[in-house]
Amino acid sequence: MIVILISLLALVATLLGGFFALRFRDTLHLILGFSAGAVVGVALFDLLPESVSLGGKYHDTALLTSFVAAGFLLYLVLDRLIFIHPPHDDPEHKHTHATGTMGALTLATHSFFDGIAIGVGFQASTAVGLLVAAAVVTHDFSDGINTVSFILRGHGTWRMALRWLFVDAIAPVLGAASTLLFRIPESDIGVVLAVFAGCFIYLGATDLIPESQHAHPRAATTLMTLLGAGVLYAAVRLWGG
Repeated sequence: MIVILISLLALVATLLGGFFALRFRDTLHLILGFSAGAVVGVALFDLLPESVSLGGKYHDTALLTSFVAAGFLLYLVLDRLIFIHPPHDDPEHKHTHATGTMGALTLATHSFFDGIAIGVGFQASTAVGLLVAAAVVTHDFSDGINTVSFILRGHGTWRMALRWLFVDAIAPVLGAASTLLFRIPESDIGVVLAVFAGCFIYLGATDLIPESQHAHPRAATTLMTLLGAGVLYAAVRLWGG
């Protein structure tokens, strides 16, 4: 039950991100910079060490780090071939209703897998689950921003944007709930955490960091990224012992 309650924070973060996108566009890059640091930080400081700790009983370190690479490359393939990115202010790029809808659907899919990551984290331990949830919450805040941007730049209405924002917000809750229907064997949980570590590294390094620095001062966003990573490192030391 705690998995569902924690995942509700992601729902709230997504909704807040969407509302912030409508009101405070000029400061969103700082929030996205922090989000990037938090997502990369949870991968490097928590998921990867936990993967080695839990999976080391059954697999050697080289195999586990190979799964980190597999997660990174898998997300790369999905990102290049399937996922649609938030539109930037490019005068040559045409934003249509179809583009906006597909973009919002992509973000909702992201959020569903974010919820699965929370559930898998709690299957490893409460500390891991809480840290993954912290990274997901910051990431889903940016997803809420991008969902609204997709729909509005695709010439959708405010009402349509709010509908898709709700879909994106409920997605991580459904993803977390799905993990209550299955349990990953102890021998495999280290491998799954390694795959998620690779996915999070890709998400932070190639999506959130460039997005936060797009047309904004890089010094401030870089400091926020370092702050996000530092906060997650402190949280790992505090909660992970």
